[in-house]
Amino acid sequence: MIDPHAPSRPAAPPSWRGPARLPVRPDTGRLLVLACVFVCAACGLVYELELVALASYLIGDSVTQASVILSVMVFAMGVGSLAAKRLRRHAAAGFGAVEVVLALVGGCSALALYAVFAWTGDWGGVWGYGPRCLLVAFSLAIGLLIGAEVPLLMELIQRIRRQDAGRAVADLFAADYVGALVGGLAFPFLLLPFLGQLTGALLTGAVNVVAGGALVLGLFRGDLTRRARWLLMVANVAVLGVLAATAVLVDDFERAARQAVYGKGVRVALQSDVQEIVLTGGTHGRPLDLFLDGRLRISGRDERRYHEALVHPAMNGPHARVLVLGGGDGLAAREVLRHPGVRRVHIVDLDPAVVRLARQDPALAALNGHVYADPRVRVSTGDAFHWLRRAPTASYDVVISDLPDPGITASAKLYSQEFYGLTRQVLTDGGRLAVHAGPVRTRPRVFWTVEATLRAAGLRPAPYRVGGDVTGFGAGPDRTASPSPVGHDWGFLLAGRDDRPPLRLPGAPRLGTLTQEMLTGDARAAVRTRVPGLAASTLVHPRYTR
Repeated sequence: MIDPHAPSRPAAPPSWRGPARLPVRPDTGRLLVLACVFVCAACGLVYELELVALASYLIGDSVTQASVILSVMVFAMGVGSLAAKRLRRHAAAGFGAVEVVLALVGGCSALALYAVFAWTGDWGGVWGYGPRCLLVAFSLAIGLLIGAEVPLLMELIQRIRRQDAGRAVADLFAADYVGALVGGLAFPFLLLPFLGQLTGALLTGAVNVVAGGALVLGLFRGDLTRRARWLLMVANVAVLGVLAATAVLVDDFERAARQAVYGKGVRVALQSDVQEIVLTGGTHGRPLDLFLDGRLRISGRDERRYHEALVHPAMNGPHARVLVLGGGDGLAAREVLRHPGVRRVHIVDLDPAVVRLARQDPALAALNGHVYADPRVRVSTGDAFHWLRRAPTASYDVVISDLPDPGITASAKLYSQEFYGLTRQVLTDGGRLAVHAGPVRTRPRVFWTVEATLRAAGLRPAPYRVGGDVTGFGAGPDRTASPSPVGHDWGFLLAGRDDRPPLRLPGAPRLGTLTQEMLTGDARAAVRTRVPGLAASTLVHPRYTR
């Protein structure tokens, strides 16, 4: 008979609250948990950066993509931390399962997103909402899994040796933040340049699953039932096998995806330190196309119409010394050299690989007229903004700005008031600046923002446009080069240092297909699209949006 007045014994703590049965000393076990925190944090940040980089590459507008991905991930991490409280009784098994799923999802995320982009087409059109939702879904899933890691690891480290919660949290987050630093540095300096986006993500997933599996199956195996150990072991081996097999086949996948994106005529495909460069066609009568980061930059079908309109109006006047910003393909320089009296052409391009290709590729060199063999042509490689800061004042009669569309975030600073202020300084008195400002019909707000920015920099711009082929190049920030229902065009601005220059072609001999009548008519058409009241774009307040 139980005496109701007898003192009651305290209930034995549940097994998940008791000390863990470790095969090593507690101090060693604690160090191993912190090492796992370090590795998992590094892998988690690589997944985040991989999604940001891939989204910026596939969609464009890197600021928007980074903001969406990181905000969704941080939100999901909070939700994941709350959800992980339900797994605290089974912290070891729960952490092992989280790492298996995270390694699979994170490791294959870049592959899945690139496959959807390659085989479904435009991310910016109507069908683009599906892939964009997939991008958000990956961000959400990876954030949930990363958020679930910390509470489970906190439980595991406390099971080794109970300590003050503040000290435990400090140790855990110190390892987490240092791991994030290593992952953040490894992505741009090791994984991306040496392995590429797809293989880099797969390797990160493999490291992730090995670290998580080793911690749970090696250190905390005593907390698992025999069935749980076998399930986790099989899951880890299976995920590691999937990642390894995918890494072996990734080159074949990239070739198939590249053909889906660019067609079967890919002749050159290389990843420079700056961008992906792809050349298609140029042989057997097929027009040459040059793609930079997936955007059609040059099309042999109608590039002459573009470059003639960009260059020839600016050459009406003194033009002995000409500066070409961008234009590493040599096509703008080709049009410049057609004018008598040119003594020097200086090309400043960001990517030396483009310049090298323009020199050495037979089809591209033939298209640019072998301009790099001309002794009048000089080349500098580097950022045009920083190059202008060191350039001598009043040293060029003409500046040709042959740069990517302003709607692309990376190009926004090259269409800023500060940039045009530097350009104005290198122009001689009476010098002229020709700017490619994107399509007028489809993005008039962007075009007229460039015009407002030129005026704010003290230049006097004259707008004009020229129609292109229905598949015209110079795709905007959404990467599209598809036919537009209102037709494709290129917008230009011819600006003078002191006065607004007249839109007139140089006198005889006539060069190219552009006529004065066409130029005058297209200038009137451009003026009719004017968007009034736009502010200038600056470095701290870029205003180029789609």
